Amino acid sequence: MTDNKNRFYSVREVAEYLGISKQTMLRYEKRGLFPNSRRNPINKWREYTLSDVQKLKKILGR
Repeated sequence: MTDNKNRFYSVREVAEYLGISKQTMLRYEKRGLFPNSRRNPINKWREYTLSDVQKLKKILGR
């Protein structure tokens, strides 16, 4: 992942980076293992910052 503070990453991009499936990411969020993601105000898609990705990586112990 590039270190661009203004960039948002999609669920697919973050899941690939973490080595888990998109469905697993969504399931972890639904169960409360991952914090709720930010939503794009226009299309309501989940968005993650580089900081969010680093937090998720720590939660997974990677």
